Amino acid sequence: MRRHLDRLLGSRLQTTLVILFSLITLVTVGATALVTSKLIGDYLSDAQDRRVSRDMQLAEAFYEIKLDKIRTTARRLASSEPVVDALPLAADGDAEAMGTLQESVENEIRSQSLVASHFIVLMDAKGESILGRTSHVPGDAAPVQEGNWYRVQEGNWYSLPIVAAALGAGDEFAATEVIPRELLDLLGLAEQAHLTVLETPKAAPEPFDPREGTAGLTLTAVAPVLSDEGDVVGAVMVGHLLNNDFTLVDRIKEVAGVDTVTIFFGDLRVSTNVLDLGGRRAVGTRLSQEVRDVVLVEGVVFTGPAYVVKENFITRYEPLRDHRGDIVGILYVGARQAAFQSLVNEFDTRILVIALGSILVAVIIAIPISRSITRPVETLAQATEKVAQGDRTVTVPVEGTGELTILARSFNSMVETLRTTEQQLIQSEKLASVGQLAAGVAHGINNPLGTILLFSDIMRKELPSDDPRRDDVTMIIDEATRCKTIVSDLLNFARQNEVLAQTTDVNALLSETIEEITVQPVFDQVEIVTRLDPSLPEIQADPAQLREVFVNLMTNAAEAMEGGGSLTITTASAEDEMIKIVFQDTGCGIPEQNLSKIFTPFFTTKAIGKGTGLGLAIVYGIIKMHRGQIYVESEVGVGSTFTITLPVRLPILPAEAGESAATDQTSQAQPK
Repeated sequence: MRRHLDRLLGSRLQTTLVILFSLITLVTVGATALVTSKLIGDYLSDAQDRRVSRDMQLAEAFYEIKLDKIRTTARRLASSEPVVDALPLAADGDAEAMGTLQESVENEIRSQSLVASHFIVLMDAKGESILGRTSHVPGDAAPVQEGNWYRVQEGNWYSLPIVAAALGAGDEFAATEVIPRELLDLLGLAEQAHLTVLETPKAAPEPFDPREGTAGLTLTAVAPVLSDEGDVVGAVMVGHLLNNDFTLVDRIKEVAGVDTVTIFFGDLRVSTNVLDLGGRRAVGTRLSQEVRDVVLVEGVVFTGPAYVVKENFITRYEPLRDHRGDIVGILYVGARQAAFQSLVNEFDTRILVIALGSILVAVIIAIPISRSITRPVETLAQATEKVAQGDRTVTVPVEGTGELTILARSFNSMVETLRTTEQQLIQSEKLASVGQLAAGVAHGINNPLGTILLFSDIMRKELPSDDPRRDDVTMIIDEATRCKTIVSDLLNFARQNEVLAQTTDVNALLSETIEEITVQPVFDQVEIVTRLDPSLPEIQADPAQLREVFVNLMTNAAEAMEGGGSLTITTASAEDEMIKIVFQDTGCGIPEQNLSKIFTPFFTTKAIGKGTGLGLAIVYGIIKMHRGQIYVESEVGVGSTFTITLPVRLPILPAEAGESAATDQTSQAQPK
């Protein structure tokens, strides 16, 4: 990973920027896509659970409505006056009472429009059936007419727990009950209740209830018939066999909009609209063991994905209990998981397309953006190469206000500083070389010049005043004196290697210098204007050397204004504990081609005999020795401005610091 990253960062800047920008977009968009997909998946999963919970509530409502209808029918028959009066008599074989019971049952059948698989049984206090009717019509599950109800066989129903409970307690009961095969035979419903148990993947090895496939799961209500004295004289049982009857599950599907509904007897499907591989209702198939253990064994509601017959469903299973609270079956609702999964896959596909499109757009946008970044960087790189090759005039364009603009401006400033520093270094090297030469030459010719002046003066004194040779000797003396002045300037130039610093008031020093120098004829037509800052701090400097700087600059300014003019001298504080001294004249100005040469020793534009070309060189040296700077701005015909900056305090060099420490130690060592 580190090797690949180093290789990437070592590529061209534009390529690196495009790749990094694309990677950032990829990570951002990818993370967003994953989070979005997860959120949508969670939302759809919650929606599935909510839908299945709603479906179960609707299915339970329909189931309870059906059970309540059966309970109401049993209660109405058991409490009707004809049944209460006729039932004991019919039990004793009274034919008229039997007719009354039969009429009451038939009226109830007509009023309730009871459909197939329903049964009604009237029995005495011992559970012996007196009268029974069933609406079973083999192979037909549609509602039947009155004539389609059949008599049931006589028999004892006390063995059915719900009947025994109702007769024994004198109270009505209604619940999901299991009726064994022998009692179903009495009703003629044993054939309908019979189911062939089919091999089902993931089902338990053994059925939950051994009676599965033969017994019937029913909605049953038993209401006791009470005499006027409150004694139990019999009971009315009304029921609906669920095995192979699909009216309830289909009604739930059609009216409530539930995908699939199933009623289990134990773990066996007895009524369902789930289809098997052959497209038939999957009655006779069994529940998966995973769900069976949760719902039938633990008695807990199961919600979640489950394998149902041939595919996965989002399901909800709730246990069905008999009148004693024992689990006898399950009510199931489910929605095909494939429908939800296809929706999730569609969302994921769209998110992926959007993510890829975003990444592609990001790459397309990254190319011009990266180019706009790399173009100025390339320009800077090319300019840097030119500077490295010695070109100090190169600049880069400055556009905008961003970091690259700051970089370009800094580069231009760096090149300008480099050019100025290089020029100053060259100037310093020139001054150093000339200073060494000047010192040697001055010492070499100073003594011979003194001798020439001495003997020339003696000769002029010995010559008569009218001797024609006297003028020649005078010329020798004047020229020798001029040479001595030049030698003196050379010696002053050569001695610029130390500063005798002391606290100096620059304003006072300027005022004194102006007062002394303005008596010279060259200043007769020059107006000197002073703008001295009264708050200017005192500085550490050599006043004698500064006086020489001021004299040189003011003299040059006066000589540049032959027809008169003004010289403005300004002092002010500057940043970084510096002061500024400005000499601004209205003279002839300096040509641009000479600006870079004016501080060079022996360079002068004055006529021969008018100057040595050392004045500004001496000024430059003195200012540098004071750790200052001198700048010049000039325009021909307008004038020149010389600006000097000097530090308030001179920095102590290591050698000076050592000498100062040694002096302190020496003074401390002297006896007092």
